[in-house]
Amino acid sequence: MYQLEWLKQMGFGGVEIAWVYPQPDSRRGPEFLSEGWSKKVAYAKACCDRLGLGCDFTFGTLWPFGGSFVPEEDASRVYSGLSRQRLRSTWEDPFLEEPAHILNHLSRNALERYAGKMADGLSDALAGSRSGLFCDSWEIETEGLWTDGFGDAFRDAYGYRIEDYIESIDEHPDVRYDYRKLIGRYVLEEFYKPFAEICRELGAFSRVQCHGSPTDLLAAYGCVDVPETEAILFEPYFARIASSAAALTGKPVVSCETFTCLYGWTPRPGPAPHQRRELVADMKLLFDSIVANGVNHIVWHGMPYNPPGGRNEFYATVHVGPQAGFVDEIRPFNAYMESVCSTMRRGSTCSGIAVYLPVEDAWMAGRLPPGEYPPDAKHHWEFRYLRMPEELRGYHPLWISGGYLMGAEFENGFLRVGDAKFRALYLDVDWLDEDVLDDLLRLAHEGLPICLKRRPRQPGREKTGSFEAKLAELMSLPSVTAGLGSIPCGPPIVSGDPMPEYWCRADGDRHFIFFANPLSREATYPMRYGQSLSTDTVTVPVRISLSDKCVVTVDLVFEPYQSILMEIEPDGKVRRHDITFAPRPPPAGSQDL
Repeated sequence: MYQLEWLKQMGFGGVEIAWVYPQPDSRRGPEFLSEGWSKKVAYAKACCDRLGLGCDFTFGTLWPFGGSFVPEEDASRVYSGLSRQRLRSTWEDPFLEEPAHILNHLSRNALERYAGKMADGLSDALAGSRSGLFCDSWEIETEGLWTDGFGDAFRDAYGYRIEDYIESIDEHPDVRYDYRKLIGRYVLEEFYKPFAEICRELGAFSRVQCHGSPTDLLAAYGCVDVPETEAILFEPYFARIASSAAALTGKPVVSCETFTCLYGWTPRPGPAPHQRRELVADMKLLFDSIVANGVNHIVWHGMPYNPPGGRNEFYATVHVGPQAGFVDEIRPFNAYMESVCSTMRRGSTCSGIAVYLPVEDAWMAGRLPPGEYPPDAKHHWEFRYLRMPEELRGYHPLWISGGYLMGAEFENGFLRVGDAKFRALYLDVDWLDEDVLDDLLRLAHEGLPICLKRRPRQPGREKTGSFEAKLAELMSLPSVTAGLGSIPCGPPIVSGDPMPEYWCRADGDRHFIFFANPLSREATYPMRYGQSLSTDTVTVPVRISLSDKCVVTVDLVFEPYQSILMEIEPDGKVRRHDITFAPRPPPAGSQDL
């Protein structure tokens, strides 16, 4: 109760309770999912309800689901048998002689049995206000991932035996593509979709980090109620995948696990660099950048359990608590973030161009070169490095993938996908599935302007004789061109030099645009301690084109540490929202040079 009251006083909107990383010198609590455990969790939820705090729960005792209550038949598998990966550093560690199994995330039945046990333990807590049930990023070994019946399903789909290749699959990229494509379908159909359904059946909602999973990330994020990204172990621009999925599926909230490994990664037990000395000015720079990539809900990372006077730390993050080095700035910083985020949840996201997410390229590629990307980035299909093309920045582009094109329509000059609409489609890929090519051909015949930067090839082992003929037909259509300047996509939503980072939403005829402080483009992993230090006022002239009748030219004047939130009425009248927060500047000489 002590920590919950403190969080309420500091302007936090809620908590997520996670059952991980027991402290070596702490008193052992009740056994996981026992009656005593359930009573304590329900009490914490009731306290949150009384205080007016939201209360979410991690749906397990570590990031991949699993535990002592997962029998061997429901455990994660690889082609050679039971996976050797186990859960470690969980609530259950003090009770176990051996680490517990990880759940088979390719089996809906295994998930449902697991969820039944979790639901029993959380039933009293879920009876209060509506909670989110959280699933963290995919941290399951994927090499040779397997489940019962997968071999038969593969033969039905592709007409040959994956068993003949699985142990040498990296020597056969086309076969590896087929394998990954089917694994991706299993991840969606056997895990993410049923997990979201289970959460709703329990009267809760799903809040999920899909990144790291071997599937089409846009499709995965589109399955869940609240797509969640992560920063800054993941670069701010990575958030655009989750926010694109939200726009394509009409999800109003895009959350972000924020301030993770702010100044770099240090393995457990840590501490993280500059822990307890973190600078809110640096954190605000990161916040501005992720909002400019579509995030509109912040989940702080994080606050370890502490009784009054306790000194526990969580090794990978900023330290939140009464002993935080920035404690006097927490409440105004939270107020600033809430004001921005609440405005950026109004209406829906605007975009001029949809950009095809190169899923096929990623599935055809092998591992990432070691040491070139952030910690734990291993595969191209994680998209940890993927940025929007620079020439599209002013069009406020969103990602799109094959499953969304299947149900898309081109009418009245717009490509419509759910509530989202675009003037054109942009593809810059080496590989393209024939099913996607069929949809491109249909939409191009309807008149959709398509910028096809390269001539793609057909992935997978079995090539069809029709692919090249369809591609030639597509490229011959007048609405298809290799140059962006040759397609009728209208003016950029925002144009300027330098181009500021921004996010645009429309609520009826009103538009809201958040312009991040120009320094936010430098918010990359790892941040330099004190890199937000600035004494300069920066003026950026921009032209904003929201419709033929609403074109605005304005100078964006950024004072040090300042961002700009602008409301534009249908007649072009501009109202600048005065959302002020002036973090304490880093001390002179504090930058890491």
